[in-house]
Amino acid sequence: MTDLLYSEVEEELRSSVRSLLQDRVDLSRLEGPEPVDMKLWRTLAADLGFAGLPVPESAGGAGASWREAAVVMEELGRTVAPVPFLGSAVLATAALPLGDPLLAELASGARTATLAIPLSTSDAPRWTVEARDGVLDGEVTTVADALTADVFLVPTAAGLFAVEQNDVRRTAVVSLDLTRPVADLALRQAPGRLVAENAGERVAKALLSGAAMLASEQLGIAEWCLATTVDYAKTRRQFARPIGSYQAIKHRLADLWVQVTQARAVARYAADCLAGDDEDLAVAASLAQAFCSPVAVKAAEECVQLHGGIGFTWEHPAHWYLKRARANAAALGSATRHRALLANLVNLPG
Repeated sequence: MTDLLYSEVEEELRSSVRSLLQDRVDLSRLEGPEPVDMKLWRTLAADLGFAGLPVPESAGGAGASWREAAVVMEELGRTVAPVPFLGSAVLATAALPLGDPLLAELASGARTATLAIPLSTSDAPRWTVEARDGVLDGEVTTVADALTADVFLVPTAAGLFAVEQNDVRRTAVVSLDLTRPVADLALRQAPGRLVAENAGERVAKALLSGAAMLASEQLGIAEWCLATTVDYAKTRRQFARPIGSYQAIKHRLADLWVQVTQARAVARYAADCLAGDDEDLAVAASLAQAFCSPVAVKAAEECVQLHGGIGFTWEHPAHWYLKRARANAAALGSATRHRALLANLVNLPG
């Protein structure tokens, strides 16, 4: 039976993650040459073991589930933390078979990896890399968390290969969202280790996992934007009264609260289906992206607009949330694309 409520363990996990991120996330570093905070990532992944939450203990992980990983994703979204959790702890981890030694290294935080597919991929990507006798040639564009990855999981028609970073040429791409940099990859006679022969199945699993987990991050973004805007509306005064007392502001925030509450239920259902390997996972993941993606964008836009002049300045963090929400709206398939996938899954006519 699906349980959308947070367990006591999950709430304790949330408290520890939130406390750490509130103390350690520094968005001012995003203007510097190294926006990704690898020191914070090592604390999350290696010291606290959050990178291995969904990995069984027998495979070197924490033996929790994707539900706990979703809680971490919520808090990362709440702070737009610049760490490679999506690429390494979600996409790469989900793509690897349980018996592969790289999985334990990712779970322990000893190494990072990412799945070498365009960030916008939603389903059945076209292989752009060829493999012959374990040697890979080709290019992949806009790969998330590629600049900090130690290993790349590269899908080809011959299988899924692990390629070391030194054998891949990475070119940074200007991105709307500096908190999650992307890069183009070029492989020229790159040696690879065969991880799995069924690359299509491994990538499909990773995409479902990524879509489900990304919804939790989008939920965290929306929750921060709503809470911050409500607090501001209580204190900002115009015409000798708080702007939150005006009916037009009340209605906008009330509508947003309803949408965020609904998004929480949708994201939790996707996380629970992923954790239980439910047969409804494909529907839950596409539903989560179709619903949570627009809610996160709406919440970020309302946050900027209802903060008035200060919301449009670089000094206020609202613009980072809007950029992350907008970038996430195109990541792993747009809401429109997932609605189309969802229609096919539930046998709706075209």
